[in-house]
Amino acid sequence: MSRKSFLASSIRSALVVSLGAGLLAAPAAFAQQEAEEQEAQDRTERIQVTGSRIARPELSQAAPVVSIGREELANFGSPDLGQILAELPAIGATDTLIGNRESNASAGVSSADLRRLGASRTLVLVNGKRHVAGDPGSAQVDLSTIPSAMIERIEIMTGGASAIYGSDAVSGVINVITRRDFEGVEFNARGTTSTEGVGARTHEFSLVGGGDFMNGRGNATFNIGMNRIQETMESDIRQFDYWGTVLNPEDTGRLDGIPDRFWAPGVGTEYLSGTGVIPLGPFYGFFPDGSWQEQPERQGSNSALFGWFPDGCETCGYPDDWVNFQPGLNRVTAGSSLNFEMNDNARLYADFKYVEADVTQQFQPMFEQGMVINVDDNPYLPEDLRAIFQGAGIEEVPLWKWFDDWGPRTADNRRQTFRTVMGVDGIFDMNRSFLQYDVYYGYGETRNSRTTQNEIIRNAAGVSNVNAAIDTIRDGDGNIVCRDPDAGLVNAGGECVPYNPFGTNATPEAIAFISHDSNRQDVITQEYVGASFVTDTANFFELQGGAIDVAFGAEWREETSSTTTDAFTKAGLSGSAATPDAFGSYDVTEGFVEVNLPILAGLRGVEELTVDLAYRAADYSHAGSADAWKVGFMYAPIPDVRLRGTIGQAVRAPNITEAFDPQSPGFVNVTDPCDQTRQDMNPNRAANCAALGIPADFESVTNASIDLVSGGNPNLDVETSDSWTAGVVWTPSYVEGLSLTLDIYDIQIEDAITFIQPQDIINNCVDSEGGLSTDFCPQVTRGDDLQLTAVTSGYLNAAAIETRGIELDVRYRTDLARWDLPGSLSSSLFVNHLDKWVRYDFQDQPELDNVNDGQVGDPSWQFRLTNTYRLNDWSANWTMRFIDRSALFNVTPRLESYENVSPGYIGSITTHDISGTYYFGENLTFNAGIRNVLDKVPPGYTGNALYDLVGRRVFAGVTFNF
Repeated sequence: MSRKSFLASSIRSALVVSLGAGLLAAPAAFAQQEAEEQEAQDRTERIQVTGSRIARPELSQAAPVVSIGREELANFGSPDLGQILAELPAIGATDTLIGNRESNASAGVSSADLRRLGASRTLVLVNGKRHVAGDPGSAQVDLSTIPSAMIERIEIMTGGASAIYGSDAVSGVINVITRRDFEGVEFNARGTTSTEGVGARTHEFSLVGGGDFMNGRGNATFNIGMNRIQETMESDIRQFDYWGTVLNPEDTGRLDGIPDRFWAPGVGTEYLSGTGVIPLGPFYGFFPDGSWQEQPERQGSNSALFGWFPDGCETCGYPDDWVNFQPGLNRVTAGSSLNFEMNDNARLYADFKYVEADVTQQFQPMFEQGMVINVDDNPYLPEDLRAIFQGAGIEEVPLWKWFDDWGPRTADNRRQTFRTVMGVDGIFDMNRSFLQYDVYYGYGETRNSRTTQNEIIRNAAGVSNVNAAIDTIRDGDGNIVCRDPDAGLVNAGGECVPYNPFGTNATPEAIAFISHDSNRQDVITQEYVGASFVTDTANFFELQGGAIDVAFGAEWREETSSTTTDAFTKAGLSGSAATPDAFGSYDVTEGFVEVNLPILAGLRGVEELTVDLAYRAADYSHAGSADAWKVGFMYAPIPDVRLRGTIGQAVRAPNITEAFDPQSPGFVNVTDPCDQTRQDMNPNRAANCAALGIPADFESVTNASIDLVSGGNPNLDVETSDSWTAGVVWTPSYVEGLSLTLDIYDIQIEDAITFIQPQDIINNCVDSEGGLSTDFCPQVTRGDDLQLTAVTSGYLNAAAIETRGIELDVRYRTDLARWDLPGSLSSSLFVNHLDKWVRYDFQDQPELDNVNDGQVGDPSWQFRLTNTYRLNDWSANWTMRFIDRSALFNVTPRLESYENVSPGYIGSITTHDISGTYYFGENLTFNAGIRNVLDKVPPGYTGNALYDLVGRRVFAGVTFNF
């Protein structure tokens, strides 16, 4: 059998299965599908499935590959590609638009986290080539910069793929395939909104046009578009009601059969509010107009600063009031692609795009716990309250406040992404063989200008303008003025403006004196040039199963990243950390080879036996040399059954942040493990806290932030992973249209580059066996009052990660005419069972494991079932998604944390989506649906982005071709 006919028949078979499947849904009429299959047959030499540079159909891959098509993407009703992919059982929601909601630097970025091993270990390609990062210092691609109107399909490959694609493909590869050779003009419009008043609206418009020229030798395609995502606050989410954990008064001790804590709504702080609190026994809280009340008594304690107020507290502080659930986003895109057949053996191609996005991210206001009010002199202090203090002989009182009168800290981001890829590819016929080639160049650039409003003017020693502005008196004319007009950290002389800290009564002039806006500029670039070649040995020799396929090539790539902070902040005059400018770059030269050995074929008991080999050598300017390899096999004893498997080693080089970030000051939110409410959470903790001189009844006040010093490590090495997959593919000839794949995957990462979390450092200091940890305790600083004040951290090749699971992918398509029924039905079921997910922060201390499988974000079972019925010009779709019960406590057996909190689990969640599509002839298509029909949302004490937190919403879209 000739190579071309083998490829053609293989690809036709794959298309018959995949085009009819729910994951690669194509709800057009059968005639259109047949035309697409014929077109695919005519272009067999150019078809390539993710996971190999050697063309082959999806089900002939040794490694598992899952596909999702553009029509199925439309049924999600969302412009956030990262969130869409997170609904697939293999991908986590860590770095989606919602998952990144608490990150300033990553605002508006939406990325994929395959196997929950981190977005930095998931390689994202566009048409098989790398894409510039969206997050400074990383290789993390912002999927939202890929125009949805141009996506043809997305292919997801499991397992290490560094031998094929290079660094970062530790957990696998996500390859976005875009539309090419478009003819005509297509207009798309779609929108989504909540039916429950939550908001979270989205709007999306796009225009795609293209046509052939020079008698079909060339094609040019362009696209423009815009999308908008409405800003939604956490307080807008119905089930979010200031949930927190509260100490259980019935608890008698560790592992007594009684939960240590319970979840409760209405957890806030009586110490601190947006209008001000005088925490003086009793506490006095202020209303916006400056009037006051005694703070109500908490009904339970979360920590020293936070408590439970089941009946509410108007003058308490609730941080959720100021925090984004989903940032506001406005994005415009423009792009084009060109293909031109220069001759029978060479095609010129080029892609260009520009994306600009405005992202608004919101955080809680700046706060101050060091303000002091002069009771006798301060003219803003209410007179009745002044009398109380004077009657008690009090001359000064403290004031704690989130500065709600300034407004929240709002980060306005302007993100700009430019990318171009160009090259020449083609194929030469060489008698019975061929030579296929691709020579290419790519350049990408991401810029982000981030302005954070309403920062406080304050240095590391606590000297600030606000302390000068609240020290007010009346002058001889009765005017309220600063006691010292020249006081303050930033004051050129006589500039102090009096500030009324009670309520929200500050003047614009006062706010301008005590606050400022900070700015950071990020620039990320990626440039590469490479060449790849594919040929076979048909001219020289063949194995019994056919000619040996060989792919080989080389690539050079450079990555740079820089972050520049404004001079005011770098001078240490801001409450934001005085972060120095950061810059780093590296380049890598790589060579690769891939071999496909068709050892046997067409024999009794050996329908197919193929072995794949791949090797890649890389030389990094900052991390030295690294090798990656992979071996795979496909064995079909009979045509209906194929056994497959892979084993290999993948690598990830340190990114720019990990290797080059300067040592920088910052802040981090932590809890103190030596607080009286937490000393019983580890069997070693109480004794070690006592060794630090901390008593059993110690009350921590660090429920907020402490100083952090952290930075990169230029001595980092590459991290390596050993992975294997094994599975079976079943395509029974007696059940037409059915395919089933069952695969096991196992990934083990050694020397994993990890940022040692400040909370882990603080905890491990006092949780180690045999006394205080000599590794961790020197990195923790406490004050004379034993309160936490600072922690030091950084990156090390210290960790290890192990994950293992089983995946089932079932696809079925049938024409119902065989049962004398109209129409056709296609179904797909994708199931993931997470059997193991364990992290070792220090791989040389395996006893300090951290088990994640079964916790929120890493459920043991997930599945997605899709069914599509088609009849003539319309189709209907029903999709069900299941997330298994997940723990809210650390499930690591050694910690015995199962009594830490009640409820201890988020129950299993099943959601249902329905949608329909109608084709009004060849030119107009209408699509509409309901997501989460039964409005099933998790309880308010989880905000994990893996769940549908918004609830029921409707979407509609229209496509017009002309």
